[in-house]
Amino acid sequence: MEKRYFIRLFILTSLFTVFFESSFAYHITTDSGFLVKGKIIATDGHIVEGASVRLKEIARHTLSNASGYFELKNVPAGDYQLLVSAIGYANYSQKLFVHANCDTLIISLKSSDAQLSDVTILSGINKFNKKETDDVARLPLKNIENPQVYSVIPKEIITEQMATDYNSIFKNVPGAGVPVVYNQGRSAMLSRGFTTANLIRNSISGFVYTNVDPANLEVLEAIKGPSGTLFNSSQISFGGLFNRVTKKPFDGERTELSYTGGGNSLSRITFDINHPLDSDKNVLFRMNGALHTEQSFQDFGFTKSVMLAPSFVYKVNDKLTFLLDVEASMFNATSPIRFAPSGSIHNIKDLGMDYKKSFSNNSLDYTTQQLNVYGQINYKLSDKWKLQTNLTRTYSATKGYVTQLSGKSDSTLQQSVQKEDFPYNGVEIQQNIIGDFKIGSFRNRIVAGIDYYNQRSDRNTPTITMPVINFRHPGKAYYNFNADVVDSLAPYATKYDVYRTNQFTYSAYVSDVLNITDRLNVMLSLRGDHFVDKGTYYPANDSTKGAYHQNALSPKLGVVYELVKDKLSLFGNYMNGFDNQTGTDYNGNTFKPEQANQWEIGFKADAFNHRLSSTISYYHISVSNMTRDDIEHPGYDIQDGTQLSRGMEAEVIANPFGGLNIVAGYTYNDSKFTRSDSSVLGLRPATAGPSNLANLWLSYRFLTGSVRGLGFGVGGNYGSSSFQTNTKTFVFTIPSYTTLDATLFYDASKWRIGLKVDNLTNEHYWSFRLAPQMLRRFSANFTFRF
Repeated sequence: MEKRYFIRLFILTSLFTVFFESSFAYHITTDSGFLVKGKIIATDGHIVEGASVRLKEIARHTLSNASGYFELKNVPAGDYQLLVSAIGYANYSQKLFVHANCDTLIISLKSSDAQLSDVTILSGINKFNKKETDDVARLPLKNIENPQVYSVIPKEIITEQMATDYNSIFKNVPGAGVPVVYNQGRSAMLSRGFTTANLIRNSISGFVYTNVDPANLEVLEAIKGPSGTLFNSSQISFGGLFNRVTKKPFDGERTELSYTGGGNSLSRITFDINHPLDSDKNVLFRMNGALHTEQSFQDFGFTKSVMLAPSFVYKVNDKLTFLLDVEASMFNATSPIRFAPSGSIHNIKDLGMDYKKSFSNNSLDYTTQQLNVYGQINYKLSDKWKLQTNLTRTYSATKGYVTQLSGKSDSTLQQSVQKEDFPYNGVEIQQNIIGDFKIGSFRNRIVAGIDYYNQRSDRNTPTITMPVINFRHPGKAYYNFNADVVDSLAPYATKYDVYRTNQFTYSAYVSDVLNITDRLNVMLSLRGDHFVDKGTYYPANDSTKGAYHQNALSPKLGVVYELVKDKLSLFGNYMNGFDNQTGTDYNGNTFKPEQANQWEIGFKADAFNHRLSSTISYYHISVSNMTRDDIEHPGYDIQDGTQLSRGMEAEVIANPFGGLNIVAGYTYNDSKFTRSDSSVLGLRPATAGPSNLANLWLSYRFLTGSVRGLGFGVGGNYGSSSFQTNTKTFVFTIPSYTTLDATLFYDASKWRIGLKVDNLTNEHYWSFRLAPQMLRRFSANFTFRF
């Protein structure tokens, strides 16, 4: 299998290399005339990528690259008007006298909400290609020179797809699968065959056990592989992590109001207000918010929420900047469906459960509160060094009823409910020093840091179990599952969980990207963690159990060679992640952290002025130190289990011609237990999801003429069949699915209108927890910009 992967990769890179080298050589040999070049930056110093640059008098046009640079070649001598425009910035023009090769022009653009000019609309920007980020490596590193694979879903595609909930954004992440929504509204997706929770915000802890509203989302970053070297391993999975980057203030005036209404009584208002608080624009303020109500497509179930997200920036001087970013929300809802099957039927479609029945009641609801405070201090020591301090304080609490359905036979189930009172508190403090310097002729980009993290939770939860009912013909018993009945049974609950947990992590890390040549770089990284679990405290007995501490090292190695400079690179990486394990074996030996080691090889392309961005790779993740039953000593575990997860990933973000944008992804994952209990040995974990997943979004917008601004989009997702349970004694499968979505919109400078249909074919499909997913829904959106 691995040989076949390498043959495919070799053929692909050979074709890319020949094509790009030929194209590059052609441009060099055919250039004549003079060269006009420059760099485009914003007034706040940020690089402006994708700015349209043209000479008015002749057909010379280009876009600025990821570093802000542009070149116009073969320019005849003469006098010209240079025009520069970019979305979100005021148009720029200057007279240009070309009689020789020009020195590098430095062009500074001001933020503006002015109407987009024709030149901006005609620029053909690959509007979904937002790969450049400092978050993945914690360094300013371009995607083409980064040895790690990641996807970035920008707000542009979120807006076009009219996403009204956070989980639907993951349709655009290769390999994410159908979201798993837990009882408190929190969610998890797949990454390389591992269930991956949403616990990272602005690159550090955003640990909240509640729903996340997307109104404050700038981009979603899906970082692939066991990334324990630069991120807290307790917040990620062996398959990767999802980093939600929030909107920040900028030095312009803007207000945006939006309303979305649709099927299932969807009613949603969002707002985004940005306003400098002083005339010098050193104190900036931005407020995002959302009000949301929605009913389930099933007979019972609802969601109501409110979210406010203020943020502030204070630029003390050219060296020192403070940022404060807050998210506060309240979320009232009923539990998502969670069903554990039992019996002789082995496929959810054959079970005969009514797709539109919830087997619950609106009185069995819960309320969550969330307060997430993020602060950052940036201090520029010199042109080569800066200090960065990050701080986050998280709080979330769930109070109310969370439900579960357990199958008892092929036709019966039992309802149960937990009355939760469950607060979570977390804090993380991180100090980084970031440098960019040379030793001899070798460029070094380095980040070194220390990190402190604490998480505490308190739980007060009785569990109430209802009588068994027939789910095919429940009769009047269907309505007995309500708050009044549950409250009357609560005093007789046989299971009552009251406890407290408290965990600490102390970390130090360093990562260096060494440029051996301008095309070859090597990344060397190492992290050390000291983990302390204070154990679980039971107040009824005034006792603590399970206290332990562990140390772990997490190395990372990456190599990138640019086959065609800034256009095509070959990369490879070795990465590590770990998961702390509690307990001891029969001999009293404390368990070690579970370890995951990945090696990966692939190619990245960024061509045609960023019109094409693509990544294709093969990865191999081996997990060791997994615990399993000790057959010789019943009641104990032994730590020698292993798991293998390997596969291919491909992503393409393309703008073949003006107006057309494409986002496509495909993943194949082969995962199995290679040393484990006999019941699952050699089998695919049920939590690994479908082995094949694909996503596609096609978007076209008219750029000229009387219908300029009119556009449409269509796309969908495919997942092969998967398992809810996969053991040698019981297998329960989830069928494959194909979903289609479509949107029609008209986007003007001051307003936008959009129509959307989700699940166009009314597909019946389920999550890993056997929660039925939403049926066909129509919605409409109106947005006004001031």
